[in-house]
Amino acid sequence: MICGIDEAGRGPVLGPLVVCGISIKSDEALRKLGVRDSKQLTPKRREELAKEIRKIAKVEVVEISAEEIDQRRENVSLNELEAEMFAQVLQRLSPEEVFVDAADVDEDGFGRMVQAHTTCTARMTSRHKADETYPVVSAASIIAKVERDRRIREIEQDIGEPIGSGYASDENTMAFLESWVKRNGCCPPHTRKSWEPAQKIMMMKSVRKLESFEG
Repeated sequence: MICGIDEAGRGPVLGPLVVCGISIKSDEALRKLGVRDSKQLTPKRREELAKEIRKIAKVEVVEISAEEIDQRRENVSLNELEAEMFAQVLQRLSPEEVFVDAADVDEDGFGRMVQAHTTCTARMTSRHKADETYPVVSAASIIAKVERDRRIREIEQDIGEPIGSGYASDENTMAFLESWVKRNGCCPPHTRKSWEPAQKIMMMKSVRKLESFEG
């Protein structure tokens, strides 16, 4: 069995980090499906492919919330946290060979970091942009993205107003954050408060409050 592992939601200021692994005997069926890096596909096509991938491959997904990310980052780096999640998926799937999308500048170093957290002895290939090179990683990236998008929509329903994609580059997300902080004096649920964009918004709130007090 071969396995591919990838993540969705590493950098957003809102929402969880989702890691997916898929295991399959051969990537031939995935090639026939036309799997690609999830970022190169429309949301509709990702949804369609995710359903087909689940029919032919074993799938494992792990998720960590924004609150948990903030807590864990007090003691470990984001790369280490991600490696632990990759290892958890790898342990569940126990393939003979695994391909992972390297999150660290040191590709092989990230692979060793993953292996340090699992007893699985699969042959490891850890590469940058693996989701563009290996169909098993492309397939994992698709499901990870679909699952994260689903969680974002659930969070949006819980909050009761549009929150955008959760990325700081998304004007809708940043407008939502700024509006929420202005109205409530704190970051909304599911915010990565240790992230610079959230900290900047809270800092600006404090500056405006001080200016108002002094005025």
